[in-house]
Amino acid sequence: MKIVLVAGARPNFMKIAPIIKVLEAAKVGGSKDLDFTLVHTGQHYDQKMSGSFFEQLGIPEPEVNLQCGGGTQAEQTAAIMVAFEKYLMDQPCDWVLVVGDVTSTMACTLVAKKLGIKVAHVEGGIRSGDMGMPEEINRIVTDSISDVFFTTSETANSSLRAVGMKEDQIVFVGNTMIDTLLANEGKFGKPVFWDEEGLEKGKYVVVTLHRPSNVDHSEQLGLLFEALDMGLQGMKVIFPVHPRTRGNMEKFGLSPRNIVLVDPMGYLEFNYLVKHALGVVTDSGGITEETTVMGVPCITLRTSTERPETCTMGTNELIGTDPKVLQEYLEKLLAGNWKLGSIPPMWDGKAAERIVEWFVAEGKCYSES
Repeated sequence: MKIVLVAGARPNFMKIAPIIKVLEAAKVGGSKDLDFTLVHTGQHYDQKMSGSFFEQLGIPEPEVNLQCGGGTQAEQTAAIMVAFEKYLMDQPCDWVLVVGDVTSTMACTLVAKKLGIKVAHVEGGIRSGDMGMPEEINRIVTDSISDVFFTTSETANSSLRAVGMKEDQIVFVGNTMIDTLLANEGKFGKPVFWDEEGLEKGKYVVVTLHRPSNVDHSEQLGLLFEALDMGLQGMKVIFPVHPRTRGNMEKFGLSPRNIVLVDPMGYLEFNYLVKHALGVVTDSGGITEETTVMGVPCITLRTSTERPETCTMGTNELIGTDPKVLQEYLEKLLAGNWKLGSIPPMWDGKAAERIVEWFVAEGKCYSES
């Protein structure tokens, strides 16, 4: 059985890394008929995604890069579909495995299905209910035609059942992003500015902002910065700035107080920073999963989330985008009144093992038929 694993952006590789490790171990352990290739669509160019990035994650660099970066959503989708179709016609396989909800996830699923190749979707079934998010459209399209769903939660399972997916298509495995987190936790390292800024455990807050609703309007972004300063009573804030956000800040002439602006960071350094923070303020989805597992309070500046278990079970609070509400939650954080939270079921570092076990069993069925 040959599997083509598809990744299109940096977070995809973090989700796919543990699957590759277990696939490699399965081959060494005797599953010689289980072969795989890692394909990078090139959807996102990230200068930090160098050889050291793959070395940190312990995975080989992609064997194939389709180099489909840039352009509008439609142009990028089309470029990925054309390039991936050519690749699959030259290199046929039994399964295409896609992860997450980026444009590459949807585009490669469409191509595979039209070529009669089965598709497995890692993180299938997650929903935000916000059709204004491109990711939500990608999820719905991908899930509507995939054959098997490797899911992260019972909420995701319920979403798939609600649209008519059969029980044997839904495989509850846990969260591969957490596999990567737990496998690398012992390697987290101080960022270069830790000592320069005099940082101490529990005495600073981490902020990440990139969504248009938070960063594209000068008044909103300025009020969020004011809320951070007022709510935290001058406590230091570390802000790894997304390039787009930095451009907006320069355009708006914003120079926030008590906020240390740093460049985007490597995986091991960023998670060291998060692990030792008093709390995190973010509009990202993946960070809410990592803070839940590390037991770090998290405030999410969004009106919806595709990861509700981080709120119902974890340390995350979904508060909307009102700066006044943010200030209230920051005061609560500073007062030490945050919920403890717990870790969702099967977020135990073994999701990739369950995925590969499924493919091994599927491969045996192939060989016996």
